[in-house]
Amino acid sequence: MSNREIVVDSLSKQYSEDVLAVDNISLKVESGQIYGFLGPNGAGKSTTIKILTSLALPTSGSATVGGYDVVSEADQVRRIMGVALQDIGLDLLMKSMELLTLQGQLFGDRRSDAEVRAKELVELVGLTDAVDRRVGTYSGGMRRRLDLALALVHKPEVLFLDEPTTGLDPASRRDLWLEVKRLNRDYGMTIFLTTQYLEEADELADIVAIINDGRIVKTGSPALLKAGIGKESINISFDTRERAEIASATLMNMAELVQTDRDMVRLYMDNAAQMIPAVVNRLQQADINPISLTLTQPTLDDVFLQVTGQSLQAQAAAPVETA
Repeated sequence: MSNREIVVDSLSKQYSEDVLAVDNISLKVESGQIYGFLGPNGAGKSTTIKILTSLALPTSGSATVGGYDVVSEADQVRRIMGVALQDIGLDLLMKSMELLTLQGQLFGDRRSDAEVRAKELVELVGLTDAVDRRVGTYSGGMRRRLDLALALVHKPEVLFLDEPTTGLDPASRRDLWLEVKRLNRDYGMTIFLTTQYLEEADELADIVAIINDGRIVKTGSPALLKAGIGKESINISFDTRERAEIASATLMNMAELVQTDRDMVRLYMDNAAQMIPAVVNRLQQADINPISLTLTQPTLDDVFLQVTGQSLQAQAAAPVETA
């Protein structure tokens, strides 16, 4: 049995002279951990996961999954891992039981055993009522759940999930979170998760790493990363980016840290609640009218904004990265 760890040492991936997608990153995922990998679009998340799943070769450095080298021992890596990528590759003319049974046979199971496992997985991901329908009639959420089931056919020791809940409704997303937690808890499965949703990383991950411009810029538990911000924030939204930038300049000397993200200005400070009247008064004097003002405790989005200069929540609506 493998050790279920993921170890990355000085890993880089250069696509061309001008495109360095992954820049000398190192990380370690302990056996049985859920590891959240966050970053803006184009930061290198998908490239990293392609290398770890043996779908792309690194330019330099090394990586092992379950003790197996992803380049020289790619066959063994594929045997012990499951992977659900952003692009769902399903045969729309087949049915879920057919796909799952075929997947089991491809991994060497007898047909009878593969059918038993397929039935287990259909029940596990809540598709029992749809087994007689072709996959082409499934909703996006149903296809996501089937894709997860396919990744679990051979009972992997390490599971890679590349933005698995993108496009799902809140209820389906929550169901998938519960299933990821159960797989981790009941089977000790190591899970490497990339996501656009901060609440997803906060809910699931033991450790979070933030990658920006191909480099890992922050690592730690969600609680530790949020504690590192240390300040409450006053969040003020405006009707335009230009008005937000004017407000930011107006309020700059009132807080220890002022950050502007699109049409939102955030002021980080001690005793933020007591400062709200003074902030509102300053805006009124400058004839700047906000749409809303809220007071929040530090979140992972605050951490992300601090280290990358942009909000990951705003990235969720942006085009999917290709790097």
